[in-house]
Amino acid sequence: MPGPTESGRRREQLLAILERDNIVRLTEAASDLGVSVMTIRRDLADLEGEGMLRRVRGGAISVIGPRPFDERQSEHSRAKEVIAEKALALVPRFGSIAFDASTTVGTLAERLGPRSGLTVTTNSYPTYAVLKGTTGVTPILIGGETEETTDTFVGPLAVQAAESLRYLRFFASASAIDSGFGTTEVSLAEAQMKRAFFRVSKELVLCIDSSKLQQQSTAASFELSRASVLITELSPADPRLDDFRDLVELR
Repeated sequence: MPGPTESGRRREQLLAILERDNIVRLTEAASDLGVSVMTIRRDLADLEGEGMLRRVRGGAISVIGPRPFDERQSEHSRAKEVIAEKALALVPRFGSIAFDASTTVGTLAERLGPRSGLTVTTNSYPTYAVLKGTTGVTPILIGGETEETTDTFVGPLAVQAAESLRYLRFFASASAIDSGFGTTEVSLAEAQMKRAFFRVSKELVLCIDSSKLQQQSTAASFELSRASVLITELSPADPRLDDFRDLVELR
């Protein structure tokens, strides 16, 4: 049986780089693999056509797709803990707020601590289960169609239920965030659910770890002008946040 061609081996190497670094840079890949930038550009175009990556200016990034809650929960756990600690200062002791179905906001739910009459609405069963054991918190689980892969509830019924309440703040993460395009999600249903929560919220608090900066996923959710705060695990002075500095408050 014939082995892989030279181009096939090169594309395997490009995918290995992408898995390791979450990005392929044209000039670096060309130098590392000993070929021209044009050759790498063609390889990336072919891989994008196969759905293996998404090309961006200067290279390519991973395709972001739906994954189970447990799988997502284990990624960037330290970053999520730092974000949760920062976000705690914005959670009121009473009133009504909403949590999205992300594992980042799920980490915030785990650290919430006793409140004195706080209602928290979410479309995530794992987050709802955590909140049930929190003193002084009344959790509300938004039902609807089950998104089996991401362990969330979505669809018209879920949107209708989410919009039947009013929230002081909506705490949400995103699959990706780009300074020009805003936040994006793995599916249209996920994006619609988040926009529904926001339509009846006074403020939007974005809780997004730095691995998602300057990336894009499938469905648009929020322009950055809609958010009150962007919380990451980074210091607000970190240069990686420079493109966002004039668009939203950083914490």
